[in-house]
Amino acid sequence: MAKIQPLRLIIALLLSLLLVLLMLLGLVFTDTMLSVLERLERAPTWLVAMIATGFGIVSLLLGWGIIRVLFGGAKTPTVHPPRKGALSEADLVERLERSQRAEIDVGPAHREMEHLRRRREAGEVFVALYGDISSGKSSLIRALLPGSGAAIEVTGGTTRDLQEYRWTSPAGDQLVVVDMPGTAEVGLELDRASRQEAQRAHLVIYLCDGDLTRTQHEELRRLLSLGKPVIVALNKIDRMSDQEQQAVRARLEEHLSRIGDAQVVAISAGGTREVVRILPDGSEELVEHAIPPRIDSLQRAVQRVIDGDKATLEQLRDSAVFLLVEQKLDDATARHRRERAAEVTASYARKAVVGALAAMTPGTDLLIQGYLATQMVRELAALYEVPVRTIDTETLIRLVQERVRAGTALMLAVAGNACKAFPGLGTLAGGGIHAVAYGMLFDVLGRGIASSLETRGALHPVQIATEFEESIGEDLGTTARRLARLVVTESGKAGSRE
Repeated sequence: MAKIQPLRLIIALLLSLLLVLLMLLGLVFTDTMLSVLERLERAPTWLVAMIATGFGIVSLLLGWGIIRVLFGGAKTPTVHPPRKGALSEADLVERLERSQRAEIDVGPAHREMEHLRRRREAGEVFVALYGDISSGKSSLIRALLPGSGAAIEVTGGTTRDLQEYRWTSPAGDQLVVVDMPGTAEVGLELDRASRQEAQRAHLVIYLCDGDLTRTQHEELRRLLSLGKPVIVALNKIDRMSDQEQQAVRARLEEHLSRIGDAQVVAISAGGTREVVRILPDGSEELVEHAIPPRIDSLQRAVQRVIDGDKATLEQLRDSAVFLLVEQKLDDATARHRRERAAEVTASYARKAVVGALAAMTPGTDLLIQGYLATQMVRELAALYEVPVRTIDTETLIRLVQERVRAGTALMLAVAGNACKAFPGLGTLAGGGIHAVAYGMLFDVLGRGIASSLETRGALHPVQIATEFEESIGEDLGTTARRLARLVVTESGKAGSRE
């Protein structure tokens, strides 16, 4: 007979005890309920009604509390409008003026605001045709505007520039249709031009001729994030059966349901197609067969958009343009800061060289030039509008000092090789080599500080010191030769003064 394990025996006893307790509780509960019912039968009717009402209220409150506990967190999500730009028009104008005073090139951003002003004054509705190369944009222009002369070629990417066409809708509204370069064409500038024009338009018609690729999906996501009306036109349905058309349209609607709100319409922009015709003698010839356009659904969709709230349509267009202006200002500011940071770094590298020549003291300890390093950090931080603590500056100089000691031999070797190209530097008893080494140190350090301030928006001593150490091992020959030439110039000035 198998031996029963003690743990199993204890569990069995506990379960038996629990069963007995449940039976006793059941008997007590039954007895209590019967006693209460018996008393209620003898009680007045009004008392029974009060007790029943009380139990009902308590039950409802308990039920409501349970529902709140179980489902209180599952609130209906609030739909927020997409971000149209962090700045209002007044804020943008103020930032343009402030950036111009800071000598930042605000030309592109200013021209964008002027372009918006002219379109406002014209009072026309702008429609942007957007899509990959050879998606049928030019064919659609010809269908909307017979005789427009939009060029159509077999090779993709026919439309190289923005082309505007005046279109009167079936209801008599005046629209401007902008045919743009096809996306996914060689050359990022064309894609950028199309995206920017889509931001300037009131309405975007996105053409495709099948299910979305990953790139098309991303482009549509960007467009829908602007919040403006987007109509997705499934083109070339004349090449599909009804079943294929329905399947593709269902997939498009499924994609769009996950990234935003857009209407899908099925169209055929028309054109011609080569077909083989069999002649009476049995021979064959290629003939062009005209395909009539079928764009009624697109025209109705466009009309519904422009018949809606025109004020909202204008506001959505303006918001998208404000975002574009802000992006151009950001780009101009970043470019200005990079250029100024390079100038500041070069300036302090020159000061380090001059300081080393004046001291004529051998050694590459950065503490000798600690004052210059501190001033360079402060100037670069002010350029990027980043507050920097004194302790961070001191930590950075200490960490860089440690790295300098480890790379002294390499820096002096690079500086020495550069100095060999300039006869006469040897007469400086090594002072010229050390001066070049100092200049190289400040050049590498300045670029590291600027990179940290630009990419991280803060001064990170450990990151800068690590990148500094890695940069010392890079090819610094060009910088060394430039600084060696400076040493020659400064040495000549000193000699002439003597």
